[in-house]
Amino acid sequence: MNLQDKNIFITGASGGIGAEVARLCAKRGANLYLFARSLDKLEALKEELEQKFSGEVHVFRLDVSNTDEILRVFKEAFDEAGRIDVLVNNAGFGVFRAVHEATIEEIKGMFDVNVVGLMTCTSVVLPKMKAQGSGHIINVASQAGKIATPKSSIYSATKHAVLGYTNSLRMEVADSNIFVTAVNPGPIATNFFEIADEKGTYVKSVQRIMLKPDYVAEKIVGVMLTKRREINLPRWMNAGSVFYALFPNLFERLGKRAFNKK
Repeated sequence: MNLQDKNIFITGASGGIGAEVARLCAKRGANLYLFARSLDKLEALKEELEQKFSGEVHVFRLDVSNTDEILRVFKEAFDEAGRIDVLVNNAGFGVFRAVHEATIEEIKGMFDVNVVGLMTCTSVVLPKMKAQGSGHIINVASQAGKIATPKSSIYSATKHAVLGYTNSLRMEVADSNIFVTAVNPGPIATNFFEIADEKGTYVKSVQRIMLKPDYVAEKIVGVMLTKRREINLPRWMNAGSVFYALFPNLFERLGKRAFNKK
């Protein structure tokens, strides 16, 4: 897909999937508006991209758990961009703990970033997209939003919420020439697990099946400005979610050992 001169907004762009999506979009000629808490990392990425590619790169410090900050920073970005073609809601984090061990601060933090922040970013860009008569919203959810497992109750709940929101939004804007895509990856080899899996036991158990961030990014960029409903990675894991939806009791019984790896 040619993204020449398209304006792409990416949250959580300082590393992992977000940074890889930025690199691929820049390679295709897009203008980038990158948001993350770490301005130093964004500045380094901006320098890298401007040395290699011709598109504009704008960076903004943003904590997506702060809705007032989203409103202010996105307004600043709109003033520079004029229009927005694609929003990639990529910012998010997780903490793997048993339900009784999760703190209220962790629960609120995950919902503030993964759900409320994502919804706020979307709500801010929608009027712009509706006014211009086009746009694409890409929400990075997770296979955890389809299959909940032990010690990921809060994280899974946030991604269930993202999927429900995304599916409803897709129908709401279907007549406005705005596309909505959910991205549901399995475990990815990023610094996500530095917080989510402090002991490293889960990473060791799933290391051989972990996705590479550049591979996931390639799939995301490949569907930009198309009507693709979902991206599910890896495919075999998504087949498991279909089986789970049809036979939940059997799935939970047979998968008990595999699920208890966190």
